[in-house]
Amino acid sequence: FIREFIDYMALHKLNVLHWHLTDDQGWRIEIKKYPKLTETGAWRNGSIIGRYPGSGNNNTRYGGFYTQAEIREVVAYAARRHITVVPEIELPGHSSAAIAAYPALSCFPGEKTVIPERMVSVATRNAQKAGAVKMVQETWGVFDDILCPSDFTFNFLYDVFDEVTALFPSTYIHIGADECPLDAWKKSESCRQILKENKLKDEHALMGYFIGKIRDHLHAKGRRIIGWDEVLDADPPADAVVMSWRGDAGGLKAARAGHDVIMTPNSPLYFDHTQSMNEDSVTFGGYNPIENVYNYEPVPDGLDELAAKHILGAQANVWTEYITNTAKLEYMVFPRMAALSEILWSPKEKRNFADFEKRLPAQFDRYAFIGVNVSK
Repeated sequence: FIREFIDYMALHKLNVLHWHLTDDQGWRIEIKKYPKLTETGAWRNGSIIGRYPGSGNNNTRYGGFYTQAEIREVVAYAARRHITVVPEIELPGHSSAAIAAYPALSCFPGEKTVIPERMVSVATRNAQKAGAVKMVQETWGVFDDILCPSDFTFNFLYDVFDEVTALFPSTYIHIGADECPLDAWKKSESCRQILKENKLKDEHALMGYFIGKIRDHLHAKGRRIIGWDEVLDADPPADAVVMSWRGDAGGLKAARAGHDVIMTPNSPLYFDHTQSMNEDSVTFGGYNPIENVYNYEPVPDGLDELAAKHILGAQANVWTEYITNTAKLEYMVFPRMAALSEILWSPKEKRNFADFEKRLPAQFDRYAFIGVNVSK
């Protein structure tokens, strides 16, 4: 299906696939030096039922991962269609799966993973009663247990990125850096020592230190980091690319500061959000109908000519925590993908939604011909 999706992207002249491969609920890429990432971190004991906070846990083990051979195949397949695959390895937050595999990555390796009682699986509850400590998360959200800025963690990440960069020739490597509570760092004695040794004023500066070390390692390999817009709170390196997801504000701030920017505001470019007022299955929520996608302008108002040149493009995201099969994924993406392509490739003065709407029936015929499931 990933290869099929790349074909759909090529059909729409989209040329970058951002592949989000790690998160709290699963580690999805084989790293040969750290086999527990996929032996342990790629599997969870269950998932919440329905939209967060859910009505319980389905108690069904879920997981899997892409082997390095499969990833090479996908990257080569994409390259033949002039599409670059940019991997994302989340840090320092959204790392519960990695911590479950290697608890020493946590500032508090002896503390049990917190999973809300009504959302936890029977298997995880029993495992923790029997002495298990760190677990892969089974619900969505933001979690306090994040990567500790220790020598162990940095050496782990350097090793991981060495294998990642060998698989992905992309100049850009996404490192996440979003939705990262710093409470664990505030409580950690080792973090206080790192602050003191490096003359850092607070945990936000420590985040900048963390990102800087990863940037330096990747920069030495000729790569550039991308971070979600929270990265701006950490005074990121000048060559860091900012991905603006919480509206346009982060992109405006970053472009004015001289950072290259990718615009991906959750409204209207998150394709896991509702596109019809009467969806018959669970979506993330929000409301991003195709006309809102089409009327989005990737270069925000308020930028001077110099700052506007820092807008590299825009991206739509389709997160799949509530998407359990490929037919539903296609339904969420099409025909919104056509609107995305047109706003990226057509000059602003030539875009007209009424005209686009008149042309959509022909596009629906093409979708029917290739057999994709479309929202009508």
